[in-house]
This record gives sequence, structure tokens and C-alpha cells, in this order.
Amino acid sequence: MIGYVAPTRNRPERVRALLEAIERLGPHRAEVVLVDNASAEPIRAPSMLSTGVAVRVIRLERNRAAAARNDGVLALDPSCEWVVMLDDDSAPVDLGFLPALRRQGGDVAAVMADIHLPRAGAREQGGLPEVFIGCGVAIRREAFLACGGYDAAFGYYAEEYDLSAKLLIAGWRVAFEPEFRVDHLKVLEGRDMDLILHRLVRNNGWVMQRYAPEWARSASLADVKSRYKRIAEREWALPGYGRGLRELNKTLWVQERTPMARELWDRFTGFAAAHAALCAAQDRSPFRTAALIRPGKHAGEVVRAIEASGARVIDDVEEAEALVLGTLSPGPLIDAAMECSGDLRVVAPWSVAQRYAETGTLAADGTIPLAG
Repeated sequence: MIGYVAPTRNRPERVRALLEAIERLGPHRAEVVLVDNASAEPIRAPSMLSTGVAVRVIRLERNRAAAARNDGVLALDPSCEWVVMLDDDSAPVDLGFLPALRRQGGDVAAVMADIHLPRAGAREQGGLPEVFIGCGVAIRREAFLACGGYDAAFGYYAEEYDLSAKLLIAGWRVAFEPEFRVDHLKVLEGRDMDLILHRLVRNNGWVMQRYAPEWARSASLADVKSRYKRIAEREWALPGYGRGLRELNKTLWVQERTPMARELWDRFTGFAAAHAALCAAQDRSPFRTAALIRPGKHAGEVVRAIEASGARVIDDVEEAEALVLGTLSPGPLIDAAMECSGDLRVVAPWSVAQRYAETGTLAADGTIPLAG
């Protein structure tokens, strides 16, 4: 049985649209729990969809932001093995994810969806090869509860990084499933960029402080601060960034540290996936020099993986023997790999993105072998 959990606040029209989207999936054994984050007017919904899927609304007395998902998971029928986490403006496009979940290995705790933004004609940004995005992921209820769910201190933003880290430390894996397709309408009205940048720098800094090995902690924190300062400058949100930075500095040393071993840290940051993909690319068609193109999230890990594969990073795109996509965020990486698929010099630092680029799709089991 599947459980859908979606928090919502003051968006009754989005709740109706979400339930209609789940109804369009057709009959299947599932229930929906909508968690009303203290809306001004209580959210109302039918107790059952026409497909037989049960619906429940849990109303909270205060806005618990992403931690409202914890309340939703606890309210699910205990027979729900997998919890499909959604936002009130995201939904699966079909039921292809059900057999995909059934064939997951017993060590997989979370299955990331291929999240599309229909309005933008692109994929969702964020996440890493083993860090999921909250608007489209299926999580084993057992693993979610054992790891304590989402940390309420985060509010929104980077709470998925914290939970992904806890799952990896507990011995689980996070997988990507191309048959799990989610459309995210991403309602942008009312977004306070100062508040967003406040939380982005604070929350991502907390994640680094909690889980980075000592040898990587200072550099990781510095990278978070510089990355979100650039974004704040672009979004005219420096006041919010400044408040978040001050709060981060005040709360940094009260974060309980659970530093990862190097191997686990390499998985968490995406370096392990990048290194494996680049070594495979070297085996297919060796290159001595590489230039980074379309840099984005964790570009530094991509550079490190290039060098670990035996190549030298140079700035001259024309002279480089290979062009490596400089992001480890799955959505932008897959989009860029497919757009650049005609250029034989372009290498994606993640095997999934490389397969998309070379085949245009993946087989039913997501394991199409690389060309050649």
C-alpha cells in the first residue's frame, strides 16, 4: 500500500488540483494524508476519491512547515510501506512508479523522482545523486520513522539534505528512478526571497556542520556562504542572507556533529557518482584534459572527480579534449546532458545523465548500458 503525504497552507485550490491529479492516476491501493499547516480557513477534502483512494486531512494548530510531513507519516495506515512525499503543487503523472518501487533493493530507503517543471520546460533544480527533493520522493516508512523524519528546526529548505544524510549514516541508499515521473507546477506567488536566502544559508550551513568530516568542514561551510551570497546578490536578497548568516554563526556550535566517513561523504556530496562516471568515460574514450561547462551545484566536486580520473582541468574549452558538465544537481544535469548529446566531447558526471544523453531515455529497469 502507498501513502501520499502533502503539507499545505492557505491554498485550497492547489489541494483540489492535487487530489484531481491523484484521481487521474486511476485505481490503486493508496491513501492520501493532507497536513493543513494552520491555514486561515481549514482545508476541506472528500474522504475518498472516485478511484477508491482514501483521503484524510490533519489540521495542525501551528505552521510546522516541512516537519508537518512527520505528522502525515505518523497518521498513515501502518500497512503503507512507501510514503510518496509531495508538495500541494506536485503530483506523479502515472502509476509507473509502483512496479519501480517493488523492484528496489532492500537497502534503498528513498527513491527520487524525475521531477519536471511543465511551466518552465525543464527539470527541477536541487538535490544530488543521493540527496532527494521533497516534492517528489518515495521513502520507506520504516526508514523515515527510524531516522526521526524531518528536523523541525529547518522550516523549509535543505531539510531533505539533513534527512538524506541521516538515512545514509543509518546504512541506507538513495536511488533515482526514471519511471517515477512527477510534475511540479511550482507556484511562485508570494515567495519572500529574503526569507528564502535566510534559510538557505543557515540550513545548508547546519548540514555541513553536522555531517562534514573535520577535514572538509571549514571548506564546505565557506562554500555554502559564498554560494548563497552570490544567489542573494542576484535575487536582491542580501538583507535576508545577512540575517541567515548571523543566525548560522550563532547556532553553529550547538549543532550535534555526526561526521561522515570519507566514503560516505563522497556519496553524499556526489563525488562518488562523478568519479565513477568520469572513470567510465575515460575507459570508453580516454582524455587528458577537460574543461568545465555549465557550472552549477557542487562544481568543485566535479573538478575533483576529473582530476581523480587522471585528467587535468583547463579553462580553454576549445583546447580541452573533453567538456564536463559542471553540476551534480540531477535535474539540470540531465537537461544539460540531453541538450548537449550531439557533442561527442561532452561528458556527464553522473551515469544516469550520461545514459539519457546517449539514448534519449532509459529502459524499464533504468539500466540501459552505455553506448559502446
